[in-house]
Amino acid sequence: MISELAFVHPDAKIGNNVSIGPWTYIGPGVEIGDDNIIHSHVVVKGPTVIGKGNRIFQFASVGEDCQDKKYAGEPTRLIIGDNNIIRENVTIHRGTIQDNSETRIGSNNLFMAYVHIAHDCVVGNNVIMANNASIAGHVHVGDWVILGGMTGVHQFVHIGAHAFTAGCSLILQDVPPFVMAAGQPAIPRGLNSEGLKRRGFSKEAQLAVRRAYKTLYRSNLTVEEATAALADEIATIPEVKQLMDFVASSGRGIIR
Repeated sequence: MISELAFVHPDAKIGNNVSIGPWTYIGPGVEIGDDNIIHSHVVVKGPTVIGKGNRIFQFASVGEDCQDKKYAGEPTRLIIGDNNIIRENVTIHRGTIQDNSETRIGSNNLFMAYVHIAHDCVVGNNVIMANNASIAGHVHVGDWVILGGMTGVHQFVHIGAHAFTAGCSLILQDVPPFVMAAGQPAIPRGLNSEGLKRRGFSKEAQLAVRRAYKTLYRSNLTVEEATAALADEIATIPEVKQLMDFVASSGRGIIR
């Protein structure tokens, strides 16, 4: 059902069983898949592609031009997956040509009120961003990450899968997978052990990740020395390999 009070541009493509509320604006270059619910007073600008089964609440701004001063109107886009919940006043911007010209959001994510996702960000699946969490341009957020309320993430930072940040954290460097971070600036505070339990990681995997965390953070070793000390487990335990591969590829350096 599309409200008579909504504006849907003739060039927009709307799927089946889509609900669009009153005073919502759907611009040109927008593609909306099946079974989406878009409440009142939402703005969706293109080029933007939205998958299936998403819910977008009032006053959200999706697919707007980015705030990067280098942006000069070049054609860039936003891609959103399936079954996301985008709450009130969330802002999600399209990409820039300085990166891949694309901001990309996965599936099954929850973005609470006032969340901001800037240009060229890549957000995985099953992510929760609590109220007022904001990620700057070019940030990558892995699957199952939880960003606490009012977390601020510096541009170009990468946050590994299953990581967790406490409320009001300031993230200036990369956060490895499975790690809990807190503070201003944020530092490692342990493992996201409860998250690993809830997501069905085996006891063996949890113990291996805990040992790897202690080696990386509590043994007074450099990253290179920690990697060497964990060589056997990197070779045999996928979770430890995931952790240390992230550390090895970090561009900004990991939180310490």
